[in-house]
Amino acid sequence: MKRLLSAALLAAAMSSAAYADTIKVGIVGPFSGPFALQGKNFKAGIDAYMAINGRKVGNHEVEIIYRDVPQADPAQSKALAQELIVKEGVQYLGGFYFTPDAMAATPLLQQANVPMVVMNAAASAIVTKSPYVVRTSFTIWQTVSPMAQVAFDDGARKVVTVVADYAPGHDAEAAFKAGFEKAGGSVVEQLRMPMSTADFSPIMQRIKDSGADGLFVFLPSGPPTLGFVKAYNENGLKAAGIKFFAPGDLTQESDLPALGESALGLQTTFHYAVSHDSPENKAFVAAASKVIGNAAELSFPAVGAYDGMHVIYKMIEATGGKQDAEKAVGAVKGLSWTSPRGPVSIDPESRHIVENIYLREVTKAADGTYYNKEIRAFEKQGDPGLAAKK
Repeated sequence: MKRLLSAALLAAAMSSAAYADTIKVGIVGPFSGPFALQGKNFKAGIDAYMAINGRKVGNHEVEIIYRDVPQADPAQSKALAQELIVKEGVQYLGGFYFTPDAMAATPLLQQANVPMVVMNAAASAIVTKSPYVVRTSFTIWQTVSPMAQVAFDDGARKVVTVVADYAPGHDAEAAFKAGFEKAGGSVVEQLRMPMSTADFSPIMQRIKDSGADGLFVFLPSGPPTLGFVKAYNENGLKAAGIKFFAPGDLTQESDLPALGESALGLQTTFHYAVSHDSPENKAFVAAASKVIGNAAELSFPAVGAYDGMHVIYKMIEATGGKQDAEKAVGAVKGLSWTSPRGPVSIDPESRHIVENIYLREVTKAADGTYYNKEIRAFEKQGDPGLAAKK
């Protein structure tokens, strides 16, 4: 079976025209189910980029083909990536909201001669699984490491960490613990939850019983994060003065209308806020809001997809439309540009994005809406997670 699979991938790569008139890009993500809004943001970012920059690179038309993985499902992700390569003849893969889904597809890349542009999945290790992986999103270590220092500077000394029990959650736990203990704080308990956890009351009770003065939490953006922030308030932790620390997944913009006053004042560290004040972001938000329909639904996966298309366009330009993954990836190593999130570049060694990480605070605007207000920038952040794993 493995030999037949390899033969199919090789045949697919060889059968593609040397200089295709149409360049096909396969996007794998959650376009239905509980995380459908994140997939909707992928599409908004991709469509916004093509609306601003056109649907052609040189004489080559770019066609996007979507495949749906409603929630983390590595086997389905790999099967759909294979289908996109073999049946659809895509020259590029992109998207991948969940880390396990991205990991599962990486073994296909080298023989298929197809680069993967990770537009969200955030475990550090993904880029190490194939030389043909490039990341335009962020990593958990990258967004969490500054928060550890912020927590200590805010007066927290004893913290409980609470994370989803999968690779990015483990990264978040390790990143916060390393940074917080280096600053002089103590992690008094480390709690891991199944990704399917919906009732957070027992977790809140354990935090209260621990004697901690703060909690750090990581969950994948979507229904769980909304439920966790509500539980933090409803179970009395906020009233008890237990400080809340998290990366920006916990206060994504699309959740703020539902969170309302309960999120007010929460601080998170992240690579992007819809409120980022720059001409590039204003143009992006206008275009992406038009695509998504409801501007309040716009969130961070859209900017990862937008910049992912920028990288793919540069790859197509560098190869002249030819299917050549090595040349395509080589062309974007060291690439720098001004993203809607600020100045970014692709690290030539890791193929991971270097970017600013912002400390943001949930703030109420004059019109009564809530937004993440950037209050501090940690500039040119690479991925500490890769160094930590060496």
